[in-house]
Amino acid sequence: MRGLLVVNPAATTTTDRVREVLVSALSADLVVETVVTKGRGHAAELGQRATETGIDVVISLGGDGTVNEVANGLLRGGPNPGGPALAVVPGGSTNVFARALGYSASPVEATGELLANLREGRTRRVGLGHARWADESRWFTFCAGMGLDAEVVGRVERKRSGGRPNSAGLFLRSAMARYALGVGRDRSRISLDLDPDRAAARAADAAEADGTEEAAGPANREAEVVIVCNTVPWTYLGDRPVRACPEASFSDGLDLVGLRRLRLGSLLRTTGQMLIGDRGPRGRNVVLEHDLATIRLTAAPAAPFQMDGEYLGEHTEVELTAHPDALRVIA
Repeated sequence: MRGLLVVNPAATTTTDRVREVLVSALSADLVVETVVTKGRGHAAELGQRATETGIDVVISLGGDGTVNEVANGLLRGGPNPGGPALAVVPGGSTNVFARALGYSASPVEATGELLANLREGRTRRVGLGHARWADESRWFTFCAGMGLDAEVVGRVERKRSGGRPNSAGLFLRSAMARYALGVGRDRSRISLDLDPDRAAARAADAAEADGTEEAAGPANREAEVVIVCNTVPWTYLGDRPVRACPEASFSDGLDLVGLRRLRLGSLLRTTGQMLIGDRGPRGRNVVLEHDLATIRLTAAPAAPFQMDGEYLGEHTEVELTAHPDALRVIA
């Protein structure tokens, strides 16, 4: 079996020692080629090359950004049932995708788990999301966001490019700073054009169950921040999972949570609901949808957009679609 190990040397917890241990362990089961990425976009090129050269499995050693690039390379021509499988060893600060697949946050422990899965031949197919905006398109593995969520991601990226290490504290400080800067000015309003039958049924069921969601109508179709999830959790705050969309799953369509207004009290309450318990966010300021096939977000004016923790600029329209069984993974 042939393997390609893609290493991001700039990832938070990736070290030469971790790489050496991983290569040594994988070499007992695979013929492994190791390539260290040279910059943004290189991992995607390697993933695409793997589909063209008969590689059986591509192992990503890095954070969620590296995983996203490799997945986009593997899927450059669309889902390919006969293409290489994706394996992940966490090397970043959050590692949402790897942990959602059941791997430990520790790269050493995750390596042992990966080897056991390879030897037992354990694979599964997972659904992914796909986004189109302007003249671009891209796959995402676990989340996308528009509004404040993406503003914070962009601020964190700028801080990290200046040499600041990634951390939960940096994320929280950035979130508070971005919210404070928005006080007293009009934020973008994001219109939600959802899979109509599914969204209407969900809204009616929720309204009948506990009255926390209004019936489908104009008020349900706008928000000031939107998060789209492909799995649980949305992210981690330290070791604590943040469950923005508690029903999200690789086996279903896309889930969405939106806040109609970014009021401080509501924002703090919703954040607390995401951190504590399994129910997730709720209340009249919350729009929560499950298992959607398509989502179109239209912002006026243009709003920040992110996918898998990477800031992608400001846009007025983004279309998201769910693709079941898009990628084979070792898990």
